[in-house]
Amino acid sequence: MDRYERILSLHRILKTSRYPVTVAKLQDELECSRATVYRDLAFLRDALMAPIVGDGDAGFRYDSDEGGRFELPGLWLSSEELHALLAAQQLMSRSSGGVLSSALAPLQSRIEKLLDEHSAGKQWPVQRVRVIPHRGRRMDEHAFRNVCSAVLQRKQIAFEYRARSTDERTRRTVSPQRITHYRDNWYLDAWDQDRDALRSFSVDRITNARVLATDARDIDDAELDTHLAGSYGIFSGPPKGIATILFSAKAARWVADEHWHSQQQGRFLPDGRYELKVPYSGARELLMDVLHYGADAEVVEPVALREQARSLLMMALQKYEG
Repeated sequence: MDRYERILSLHRILKTSRYPVTVAKLQDELECSRATVYRDLAFLRDALMAPIVGDGDAGFRYDSDEGGRFELPGLWLSSEELHALLAAQQLMSRSSGGVLSSALAPLQSRIEKLLDEHSAGKQWPVQRVRVIPHRGRRMDEHAFRNVCSAVLQRKQIAFEYRARSTDERTRRTVSPQRITHYRDNWYLDAWDQDRDALRSFSVDRITNARVLATDARDIDDAELDTHLAGSYGIFSGPPKGIATILFSAKAARWVADEHWHSQQQGRFLPDGRYELKVPYSGARELLMDVLHYGADAEVVEPVALREQARSLLMMALQKYEG
C-alpha cells in the first residue's frame, strides 16, 4: 500500500470509527510501521487540516463535532478505484462512435494525472483496455450534447428528425424524459408536444437540435415504463403476448445467462434444452434475436409468431436456391 492509499485508508478508518483507534490497530490496518503511522497522522492533521484528536496511548479519532463534515480535499481514490474508473472512461469514450470522447478528455487527463501520482511516474498501459464497438452508429456530437442537456435541465428541445423507416424529415418539439443506451445506440424517450403522445427517437437520426427556454413536461416513470419499456425491445408498448422460445442444449448455456427482458422466465428441460418465455409487443426485433441463433432456436408459440419466423426463414432460403 503506497502513501496515497494509506492516507485515504487512514481517513476512512478515522471517519467511520466511533471510538479512538490505537496505533497498533492502525499499523495492522495500514500494513506499515509505527513511525509511518505517526507521519501519516501528522500529514493528515497538519497538511490536510483533518480534525484529529487523541494521543499514542488512548488512540486517535476525528473530533466528534467536526469529523462528520470533514472530507479530503480534491479527488481521492484508491488504485483499484482509479483503474476501474479508467476502464469505464475508455468504454464511454470509445463507444457510440466516440461521441463522448472530447467531452471526457479532461476526465481522462485528470485520471492519468492521479495514476501518475500513485505510481511515481510509471506509465500505465492504457492500451490494454480494449473496447470494440459492435455495429455502432455515428451521431452528431452537438445534437447528442443538446439532448443530454435538455434531459438533465428539464427543458424542451426542438430538432429535425429523419425517420429510419420512411426517411421522412420532420421538425419536432418535445419534452425530453430520459435518454436510454440500448444495443450500442442512444434513444431519447420524450413527450411529443405536437402529437400529444410519448415517442422514442433514435439520437443518431436527430440533427439541428436546440434546447428551448420552456420547461419540459414531466411524465410519471410508471407511465414511461408502460409505454416505452413494457415489453421486449426499445420501441414497445403494453405487451401483446408471451413468446415461448426453445433453444438447443448447445445454445442453452449462453441463453440462460442472457437478459432479454425484466419479466422473462426461463428453465432447463430434462434433455438439456432451454425454454425461454418473454413478453413482447412488436415481433420484428424479437425475431431478429431469435433468428440470430439459427437452427439452435425454435419459436414454439404463439402460432402467429411461429408462422412469422417460418416465413422469414423461407424467404431467406429462397435467396440461396437456384
